Amino acid sequence: MAEVDAAEQQREQLNTGTKPVAESHRFDEAKLAAWMQANVEGYQGPLEVRQFKGGQSNPTYQLVTPTRKYVMRRKPPGKLLPSAHAVDREFRVISALHPTGFPVARPYGLCVDEDVIGTMFYVMDMVEGRILWDQSLPAYEPAERRAIYMAQLKTLADLHNTDYVKVGLSDFGRPGNYFARQIDRWTKQYKASETERHEEIERLIEWLPRTVPDDEQTSIVHGDYRLDNMVLHATEPRVIAVLDWELSTLGNPLADFTYLLMNWNTGSIAAIPDLEAHGIPTVEEYVDEYCRLTGRSGLPDLNWYFAYNAFRLAGILQGIVGRVRDGTANSPQALATAERIPLLAKTAWSFAQKAGAR
Repeated sequence: MAEVDAAEQQREQLNTGTKPVAESHRFDEAKLAAWMQANVEGYQGPLEVRQFKGGQSNPTYQLVTPTRKYVMRRKPPGKLLPSAHAVDREFRVISALHPTGFPVARPYGLCVDEDVIGTMFYVMDMVEGRILWDQSLPAYEPAERRAIYMAQLKTLADLHNTDYVKVGLSDFGRPGNYFARQIDRWTKQYKASETERHEEIERLIEWLPRTVPDDEQTSIVHGDYRLDNMVLHATEPRVIAVLDWELSTLGNPLADFTYLLMNWNTGSIAAIPDLEAHGIPTVEEYVDEYCRLTGRSGLPDLNWYFAYNAFRLAGILQGIVGRVRDGTANSPQALATAERIPLLAKTAWSFAQKAGAR
C-alpha cells in the first residue's frame, strides 16, 4: 500500500501546476495575443503564457491575463501518428456539450491557421477547483469519498444519456461496430509505435476481433474518463468540468464505463482491502447504479471488456513510447511508460483467459 501511495504522490507532484514553457513547445506569444484579441470575447492583455506539467499528448498551456485565466490546447509539433492529437475534435465536442449544462469548460475559439503558433489550437476557460490524482482519496472521510465516486458516475451517465443527434454530433463518429473499429485502431497505433515485441499483445490482436460482444448502443464516449481528468467543485462533491476530450467520439458507452471500472483492478483502489469501510463503492455497486442511471437491465461478463481496456491502454502508452523514439513526446517522464506495457499486456491476456481465450 505504501508503494502505491508513494507512486500516486509522485504522479501528483509531476502533473500538478505549471512551469515555464518547454523549449520544444515555445511559440511567438505576440501572435497568440493578437489572435486572442481578435477571437476571444472579453480578452484583455497583457498575456503571460505558462505550460501545465501534466499531459503527455497535447501540450496544454495556462494563459494568464490581468482579469482571467484561459487554457490553450494545441497539437504538438513534429512527426505525428495519423488521426492523433485532434484538438479540433476536442473543441467541437465541448462546444456541443457546453450549452446543455454538461460540465465542460467554456470554449472560446479554435485556430486552424498554423501560421499563428505553428500548430492548430483552441482556447477555453480555465475552471478552478479540485483535481484529485490519488484515486483512493486519502485526504477524505468515507462518506466524502463515496459522494465523489457517485458524482463521477452520475456525470458519466449524463454524458451517455445525452442525445448526440440533438446536440449536433450525429457525424462525430460512426454508430455501430465500435469495439471492432477501436481494436483495429489501437492495433495499428501499437504496430506503428512498436519498440519491443510482447507475445500477449500478439495473442490479443488475434483474439479480440473474433470475440467482440454483441452490444450496439451508441452514445458520446469520452475515451479517457477517470477522476484525474475532471475538476471537482472546491467544497462540494460535484463535477464542474470534464477535461481531456482528445479520444472522444461516438461509440459504445460500455467502453467508457468498463474503462472506469479498470481502476478497481489496478492502482490504489485495488490495494484497498475493505472498500465499504473506506467509502468507495464496490464494482457490483457501481455496475448496479450505472445500470439504474442509464436504463440497463444489467451488464454481461466484464472480463472481455477488461481485456480490451488493458490492450487499448497498452496501445496508448506504446504511442507515447513511439513519440519518445521520434523525439516528439511532451513529457520527460514519458519514457517510464514503456515499463508499464509488459505488465498491461500480461494483465490484458489474463482477463482474456478468464473470458475464455486459450
